Amino acid sequence: MLVFYEERLAFLAVPKTGSTAYHSALRDRADFVVTHPPELKHAPVRRFDRFFQNIFLKMYDTEMEIMAVVREPIDWLGSWYRFRNRDDLIGHPHSTHDVSFDAFVQAYMQDKRPEFADVGSQSQFFRTRSNGRGATHIFKYENQTRILEFLQTRLNMEIDLPLENVSPAGDLNLSKDTENRFRNRFAAEFAIHDAAL
Repeated sequence: MLVFYEERLAFLAVPKTGSTAYHSALRDRADFVVTHPPELKHAPVRRFDRFFQNIFLKMYDTEMEIMAVVREPIDWLGSWYRFRNRDDLIGHPHSTHDVSFDAFVQAYMQDKRPEFADVGSQSQFFRTRSNGRGATHIFKYENQTRILEFLQTRLNMEIDLPLENVSPAGDLNLSKDTENRFRNRFAAEFAIHDAAL
């Protein structure tokens, strides 16, 4: 999470959407940087609104606009799958080393997900409180040019974005049946992405 007080902007870090690279590029420019623990670095809209936004409202009588990045849902799951397919996770309950991507997506669709497929939800990340404001600017992950243009304009600076925390390559074959079931069951994930800039 990055907060730019003068610009009234909070950049929330949706997991697996390139947030680490933005943190590296902008940490010296931000007024407030949260990199650990993960529950705070990746604080969803509801948590930001309840805790952080309240600080700005109560102490400074101002609100931060919220920006975040959302990834196409199957691509997002693919990034999680590849990230958890690393050799250093072999033998860990989060490892996808001996699991196909198709089996990973099927496990994600279970009511009680196994640990290796329990990676959260982008639509849940963007849920608002009943009296919350929600995200003001949601950008598609694949539209990096627009994200950079927005940030460079808003922060009045050039941004050199490093390549960081990239998941290893992996086989992301998905059967048509699994894909169709996923699309039907998780339509909210696609709706968030479709509505993004």
